[in-house]
Parts: sequence; C-alpha cells; structure tokens
Amino acid sequence: MLNEMGQAAKAASWQLSTLSTAQKNRALMLIADMLEANSQSIILANELDMAAARESGMSEALLDRLLLTPARLSAIASDVRDVCRLSDPVGQVIDGSQQDSGLRLERRRVPLGVIGVIYEARPNVTIDVASLCLKTGNAVILRGGKETHHTNQATVNVIQMALEECGLPKAAVQAIDSPDRALVAELLRLDKYVDMLIPRGGAALHKLCREQSTIPVITGGIGVCHTFVDESADFDKALTVLESAKVQRPSACNSLETVLVHQAIAARFLPELSDKMHRAGVTLHASESAMPYLQHGPAKVVAVTEEDYSDEWLSLDLNVTVVADLDAAVAHIRTYGTEHSDAILTRSISSADRFVREVDSSAVYVNASTRFTDGGQFGLGAEVAVSTQKLHARGPMGLEALTTYKWIGYGDDLVRP
Repeated sequence: MLNEMGQAAKAASWQLSTLSTAQKNRALMLIADMLEANSQSIILANELDMAAARESGMSEALLDRLLLTPARLSAIASDVRDVCRLSDPVGQVIDGSQQDSGLRLERRRVPLGVIGVIYEARPNVTIDVASLCLKTGNAVILRGGKETHHTNQATVNVIQMALEECGLPKAAVQAIDSPDRALVAELLRLDKYVDMLIPRGGAALHKLCREQSTIPVITGGIGVCHTFVDESADFDKALTVLESAKVQRPSACNSLETVLVHQAIAARFLPELSDKMHRAGVTLHASESAMPYLQHGPAKVVAVTEEDYSDEWLSLDLNVTVVADLDAAVAHIRTYGTEHSDAILTRSISSADRFVREVDSSAVYVNASTRFTDGGQFGLGAEVAVSTQKLHARGPMGLEALTTYKWIGYGDDLVRP
C-alpha cells in the first residue's frame, strides 16, 4: 500500500516541480473555496472524531486541538489564501559567481520532492501542510492520528477534488487512512520515495522517528516554554504578558509552561501573579522557593515536581519558581527547556542582551509572549512545524524550509582545464 503511495507521490512531485506560481496559486485558491463550500461535511466528520475522543477520555487540551468549528475552518481557508500571497521561493537564485575557468555558477531554490508528515490530534495540520507543500511544488503523504481519522479523510477528499479540477494529480496530497501503527514504521523506511519526514506530536513520536527512520527527520514542536521576570520588569505589563502566554491557547506548543521570577521582586510580584492567575483559572505549581509567597494567595497552588519542569502542561497549569538572578534563570532553561521559545520581561537593556545571547532556543523574546512562535505571526504563512533542530530549518518552518537548492553551471562548450 505505502509503496504504491510513495510511487504516486514521487511522480506527482515531478509534475508539481514544473508548475508556475500562477498555476500553484490557482489550485490553492480553489482548495480554499472548496473547503468553505464543503464545510458542513468536514464539520460533521469532525463531530464523529470529537464524539469518539470524548468517549475515550481524551484530555480537554487535546480535545481543543482536535475541534474544528465553522470559524476555525474559515480561518484555515483564509490561511490558504494567505499562502497564495506569499512569495514563491521555487526558482529563486540564492547567489552566484563567475569562476576563473569561465564557468558561471548559481544556486537556485528547488522543491524537496516528497514530504511525509506524521501528526496527532491536529486536523488543521492537514490543510496547513498541504497548502505549503503545494506552494513549494512538493507532494505530501500525511499520516494523522486515529483521533482525526474522519476529519482528515473528509478534508483530503476536498483537497483532491480541487487538485483534479485544476488538472493536477490527486496523489500530490495523500493520506494514510488506516490506523494500523505498523504503517508508521513502514513510512519511516520509505526513503526510496520520501525526501523529508516531519513528526508533529509528543516526545514518544519524535523518539520513534529519530531512532527508526531511514529518512531525514525534522523534529520539534515540543515546547517547554519559559519566561524570566527580571527585577526591573514593569509588574502590570509583565502580568498581562504572562496571562496571555498561558491562557490565550494553553494547548499550543508555544504556550507558557514555567515562570522564573527574580528573587529581588518575588515577595511583591508573586502575590500579584497569584491574583492574576486565579481570575484566569490557572493552577500554580510552586517550587519550594516560591511556595511561601503563593500559599496564601487566591490561586490554587500545589508543589511542583521535577517531572513538571520537563514536560508540557498544555493546560491551565503553570510552574512557578524563584531564581537568584539571570544566570540561574538561564541555567534552569538550559536544564529543562526544549529550545522552542523562551522570553525575558525586563527594562534592562544589558539583561535583555545577555538573555538573547545565552538562551539557545529557536525563538527568544524580549518583553513579548512566547505565543508569537507561529508561521502566521512570523509572516511565513501557515507552518509545517516548529523545528527545534539546528540543521536545515529552525523555528517556524514556512515555504523556504520546504525547499533545497541545486547548483547550476553555465559554460560555452566548456571543459575542465
């Protein structure tokens, strides 16, 4: 089954690589229109997945990730149209030079070929990835989790109808329908056809892909995100940023998981944090150093554990600890962070500069929420993933991250001297 899908995807990728920007944009616009025209069937399919997820006891955070509403689907269709407006990187000349031999060289952006994406309860990923891959001339094989089975099936059917209406191969966007986990292992070894693999899910999925894949893997998206509140921070502004970073969408990988507070302001700042988080319904997981300042506050507070520091809550829970200084904050982030997104709230230019230099994450913020780590917020359009690696791509992966380059040499019947 997967061998045939791989063959069809590779053949489709050759056709996609020759399309003009106008042809690709026409297909994307039609996909957006057809997603809205067929929204009822997609929402009904999503309701089946939601019912099954609730019955299985899925957490509220994952239910939120799985849910598609008419408003969310309309926003996703708008994101597809936004991709049309982005500059097409395919064909761009990165640089070039004239050699002494007479050979004129240039590096030109080209599609990667076939992308494989494995993800869990995130139906929006289906459309985000498909649109970015099509814009960059890549075919894609999608493997969503069993939780999104009906939603993904309905969505991919709509995308394939739009492709065929544009005269493009429907194999440009394919989905593995079977929930059989053995197919994941088979996909990881489909290196004859698949050029890059992107897992979007929990730590176990990333570990599986790193250990078993014979295809280059881009890992990331696991966000144990921190914010350090420096002694010079403006309390009111800092509290607003912290609340938004935690509460706006707690199930997102860029939501805040741990607050580090400078000991010089802990006695004054933490009671105010407790009040702010109580009104937002957030449970605080306090360190031994933070507990004396939180235990009499209005917010629910429990003792933090070592495991809490190393994992994503993806819910209305927040770790809080007091640190001696910026050095201690950086040390904590280096120990427990996932190199996703980390921030400092400060009025000190020197502290901000040190934090930016010393925190080695894919996105580092000064006086801003970690929730900005997103392809749309970065002006990249929808994203295929947030990479926490250092090779090929880092941070939100937009269009350029789905391209590679080829060297092109021009001569005049030239031979090597």
